[in-house]
Amino acid sequence: MERKPQSRWRLCWMALGWLLIALTPFVGPIPGPGGILVFAAGATLLIRNSTWAKRRYVWMKRRWPRLGRLADKAMRRDKTPVQAID
Repeated sequence: MERKPQSRWRLCWMALGWLLIALTPFVGPIPGPGGILVFAAGATLLIRNSTWAKRRYVWMKRRWPRLGRLADKAMRRDKTPVQAID
């Protein structure tokens, strides 16, 4: 059975997401917020390309709505524009 080219790209993006999440403990000790950004990038790639990750994310949002709103804002999934802090 031949895979579609789109599903190959999807697998590549998912593999990159898992790789970024796996690298987080190694990047975390470096000064600055690098570990958080690496984890967030990996999680975003997984949520956008994996049905399993999307289901877990929706479950988390229903279980902890406040945390879900923060995650939506971080991934820019919020429909309202982000205001600058003066």
